Amino acid sequence: MSTPQNRVRVPAPVNAHSHAFHRILRGRTHEGADGAAGDFWTWREHMYAAAASLTPAAYQQLATAVFAEMVVAGYSAVGEFHYLHHQPGGQPYGSGGHGESHAMELALGRAAVAAGIRLVLLDTCYLQGGLTLQGEMLELDDTQQRFSDRSVEGWLLRHESLAAALAELDAGAGLLSLGAAVHSVRAVAPSDLATIAARLDPALPLHVHLSEQPAENHACAAAYGTSPTGLLEQAGLLGARLSAVHATHLDETDIRALGAARAGIVMCPTTEADLGDGIGPARELADAGAHLSLGSDQHAVLDPYLEQRALEHAERLRSGKRGRFSPTEISTAARAGGLRSLGLAENDDFLMVRTDSVRTAGSRPAQLPLTATAADIIEVHINGELVASHGIHTRLGDPAALYAAFFNNNPEFS
Repeated sequence: MSTPQNRVRVPAPVNAHSHAFHRILRGRTHEGADGAAGDFWTWREHMYAAAASLTPAAYQQLATAVFAEMVVAGYSAVGEFHYLHHQPGGQPYGSGGHGESHAMELALGRAAVAAGIRLVLLDTCYLQGGLTLQGEMLELDDTQQRFSDRSVEGWLLRHESLAAALAELDAGAGLLSLGAAVHSVRAVAPSDLATIAARLDPALPLHVHLSEQPAENHACAAAYGTSPTGLLEQAGLLGARLSAVHATHLDETDIRALGAARAGIVMCPTTEADLGDGIGPARELADAGAHLSLGSDQHAVLDPYLEQRALEHAERLRSGKRGRFSPTEISTAARAGGLRSLGLAENDDFLMVRTDSVRTAGSRPAQLPLTATAADIIEVHINGELVASHGIHTRLGDPAALYAAFFNNNPEFS
């Protein structure tokens, strides 16, 4: 395929970590009701309110807008870390005449098909409410009831039946596939981690939030006498199919273990900055043998170039040195690392990117990850289809209009 001189063809990046419903929080959590600066707990309060209120119909509408925004920003595939499974109160959908089985999961699948993005649904096990800093297990709160299958057996059974439902929805299009996730070591007990290690299909990608905040490490040490990484290793989950999301607060033993296992590491730089989580040891993890990928997590920003740039810029701020990751390395994390993390095969999804904008004029093509933004993407091709052109989705139109319709139809989120 020949290209004009003012554009370059680029393999399309992959978003390895997403919570679609968190998009509701953009621009709403930086200040509390009393005017004080919004902290993590302000953010968490808004997140739980959104989780408590979403219906399958509203979630499909929201996720369609989110996935359309991803597509026009240049993402070709997304790993959706999904734990919003059940009705408020925890009753499964499809029981007692309340909607179809797997209603929330199928809402995400339909949204992905509408947007034309490859979706790996990382169906998440979430069984307890957390751990105190003293290591005591917390019961599920009212909102968390929606997240839980009550037992690891219940999660495994629902996960197995979900595979068939997704395959039927995909109908051979090649857009939808199923993976798995453990929410965190705070939400799943060691015995249940071991059951997942023994019984989950070893071919499936498995993701876990890991050491996002120091409090998680302190609670895990108090409860189990080891770090979250150490607990996963004891359970038999540390391996090449595992992707640790965030991996921000690790010690040298953790880094060596993740590297030796050739585990995936999903960094989410814009979210980690937005929430004040910290800067993870990305360079050390890569040098130890781990495989880096990138995700947008809560979608404070949806721009694959800004995630790539933030990975290198965070390393510069942390180390005081430039060039901690080369342009090729951050491009590899955005593309090949994401495919590996989600268990996706290599494909021909690609972007056409402007090289003559105010941001990119004069840039060497290999260094575009350090100058371009999503505004420079002219075309997005996924699964053999032109799905976006000049910031507009070819079938769904302007994602901004999709968001406007969602917020107009669901004023409780406005």
